[in-house]
Amino acid sequence: MYFFTALIAYTIDLIFGEFEKFKNFKHPIIFMGDYIKWFESKFYLDNIFRGFLLTLTLLCIVFTITYALTFIDNIFIQGFFCSFAISSKMLFESVKNILTSKNPKYEISMLVSRDTKEMNESEINKACIETYAENLSDGVIAPLFYLTLFGITGAYIYKAVNTLDSMVGYKNKRYEKFGKFSARLDDIANYIPSRLTALIIALLFLSKKAFLNFYKYGKKHESLNAGFPISSMALVLNIKLGGPTSYFGKIKNKPYFGEGKEEIIKEDVTKALSLKIRLDIFIILILFFFIISSY
Repeated sequence: MYFFTALIAYTIDLIFGEFEKFKNFKHPIIFMGDYIKWFESKFYLDNIFRGFLLTLTLLCIVFTITYALTFIDNIFIQGFFCSFAISSKMLFESVKNILTSKNPKYEISMLVSRDTKEMNESEINKACIETYAENLSDGVIAPLFYLTLFGITGAYIYKAVNTLDSMVGYKNKRYEKFGKFSARLDDIANYIPSRLTALIIALLFLSKKAFLNFYKYGKKHESLNAGFPISSMALVLNIKLGGPTSYFGKIKNKPYFGEGKEEIIKEDVTKALSLKIRLDIFIILILFFFIISSY
């Protein structure tokens, strides 16, 4: 197990985030995105097999590079590279900045795929909470889960799968077939982490209601995984997330996730973000526990 590496990685992310203040620094995940764009521009065809080749080639490249990095016999260097697979600080700050932004519609448009131009304040706040809850799984719990089990290779293979899904895993005319393999692989990769994230949210807010009911609401989501952390967060905040949402000019009648009020205010977002410090302490203590137990 790689608990010490995970602790170093999480601590680095806690302090430095995405190293965005360093000029001319290119995040490793951006290289993955560049490869996906290049492959699509050269080899796109509207079929599942061509999408499978995209996934296979990217995963082979990521595996080869990260496996080579495992030969660096320095746990701090390993932890440094692994920190780029975790997005806890960036996620928190991205959502928090929307609360004080002079142009919140633009800021939230950088985080979500829904239409944002006609959003009212409640809809902006709802989108903030939904993206924070969902990305706690994708950006924090899932990469840590695979990092602790499989080290740097596991963390980056997961991020490659997640990046593929975010870029080509859409149910539209262009990507329905081309992105299908990536989307299904992402469903498998996130199956355990999404449910684990929902349980952690319920635990850290000491919410029996969320613990007992997140599955009932989460399974209503069209995504195999996204609904569980969203529902858990809604239940601890006593609000309803989901509902009618505009995508590409059309209203999509999503089910509601959670119980309570539909009018979402900034204080609800602030309460959701208050999870961050609890989560930091929880993860660090859990990793310390496993490190000590392994000796």
